[in-house]
Amino acid sequence: MAFVSIPSVALKGVAACVPLQQESNASYEYLSEKERQKLIKTTGVAFRRIAQQSTTASDLSFEATQTLLEKLDWQREEVDVLINVTQTPDYLIPNTAIILQNRLGLSNQCLAFDINLGCSGYVYGLQVLAKMLDGQHLKKGLLLAGDKSSHSVNPKDKSTYPLFGDAGSATALEFDINAAPMHFQLNSDGSGYEAIIVRAGGLRVPMSKEQLEVKEISERIARANNELELNGLDVFSFATTKVPKQIRQLLNETQQTIEDMDFFVFHQANKLMNELIRKKIKADADKTLYSLQNFGNTSSASIPLTMVVHLQEAFLQKQRLLLSGFGVGLSWASAIVETQKVVCPPLVEWG
Repeated sequence: MAFVSIPSVALKGVAACVPLQQESNASYEYLSEKERQKLIKTTGVAFRRIAQQSTTASDLSFEATQTLLEKLDWQREEVDVLINVTQTPDYLIPNTAIILQNRLGLSNQCLAFDINLGCSGYVYGLQVLAKMLDGQHLKKGLLLAGDKSSHSVNPKDKSTYPLFGDAGSATALEFDINAAPMHFQLNSDGSGYEAIIVRAGGLRVPMSKEQLEVKEISERIARANNELELNGLDVFSFATTKVPKQIRQLLNETQQTIEDMDFFVFHQANKLMNELIRKKIKADADKTLYSLQNFGNTSSASIPLTMVVHLQEAFLQKQRLLLSGFGVGLSWASAIVETQKVVCPPLVEWG
């Protein structure tokens, strides 16, 4: 059973950080003007934020965390757990979360580890952290989620380059005996692992000069084996089939309805795909939030980034959110989270 219900944990704060540099898909030279217009209309991605070469995903999440801790007025030694969700770590070894524990000045008693997930990673991380906060030993935790996806895509690959942007985020959870339960439905299907993949750089296909060679795959799609490969049709079919079913299962398990939700925050993958999911579950368009038009697909950071962009004022009141992330793995994860008086600083622009 993929359903998990976790009581007595409250979402206390959310912050996000994006790079200062912005790129426009209207200026993407690898497509004609007509093709650019079609791309923006179908994907919904007009602009993306691109990090400098020296900037890492952890830098963006670090800046978001610094801002959030300041606004929360948490003491650094109070943080018991730090989980970092990313597919673009600082190093293969050591773990980026442990580096962040030190950079943030957290206690040596704070346990820290990474989760290697992208599109579904925020919801997975939220479930893992919430489950750990039992109030007896671990009371406060930080979930960092961020990716520098621009590092993994080739400018000559029209199937990936115009879609992805960079961002980092931080979410604070705390044990609270009065908090409403968080509900999760998590699934995975490794038979589709090749749908979104970077083939070279791990132990299965070690890095070599040959793997760095850029090859033309088809018309206006060129990349090296250490760059992101995306089978859009397979991902589209997977997401529009599996995600609505999972959301219905989650609602059924919790005896709630679509109408009970105040907002829907999906992974910001593709406007056409997300809209089909929305229509299949009959979610209100006015309650479905988007950030991809200005930031693109920001991988593990897309859900918290979207919340920061749209919910700063709404978070002051009680809200019931349905979150859903889906993609690389293949994996998909949905959650129902009730919030009240969430600290949500304005979007941090840095670097």
